[in-house]
Amino acid sequence: MFGWRRRDGREDDAGGSEIGEDHHGEVDSVPEGGPYDRQEAPHDEVERLDLGSVRLPVPENSQLQVEVDPAGPVRAVHLLTPSGRLTVSAFAAPRTGDLWQEVRQELVEQLRSDGAEVRHEQGIWDTEIVADTDRTSLRFVGVDGPRWLLRGVAASPSEDLDACTKLLYAVIDETIVDRGTEPMPVRTPLPIELPEEIAQHIQRQQEQAGT
Repeated sequence: MFGWRRRDGREDDAGGSEIGEDHHGEVDSVPEGGPYDRQEAPHDEVERLDLGSVRLPVPENSQLQVEVDPAGPVRAVHLLTPSGRLTVSAFAAPRTGDLWQEVRQELVEQLRSDGAEVRHEQGIWDTEIVADTDRTSLRFVGVDGPRWLLRGVAASPSEDLDACTKLLYAVIDETIVDRGTEPMPVRTPLPIELPEEIAQHIQRQQEQAGT
């Protein structure tokens, strides 16, 4: 589904070889394009899942996992792929941008307090966080946009993190963010709205679980 675009315009298959980074995290194969603000979204043929605040492509052979609060609002939407789990979320940010640097430092402190081994790596859009725990490896990617912050997380076994990261990059590169016009406090998660068919399916599951 994804074409892995290099800066020179050549394409690689997103499900193919290594991510193109050495042991120091230097990336030599990078996509161009997104993530896009709604006002600059391309008119292309990419199929995207419309979640209201974000519209993101869904990799082949992946499943949707939805986290819903007991009160009803959707907390997060995950993409379960053969190489790991992808999560892409959007948050309100100041007009000046640069929220990721602040959030990144807080994430590092939290991860280290939880016992994870944490390191920084230079990524496609900005500095990224890679964390290793007893159970899984994580990569956090942040992109500052116009009044929004897009955060992507790849979670997988350590041996699959490169492949999972490559999928995450491809998803972020084609994601469209709709910040809306309403004022919001900085860091407020942009609301997730499920397509009607998915929302009804989840409601039926909840009703069956309650019987």
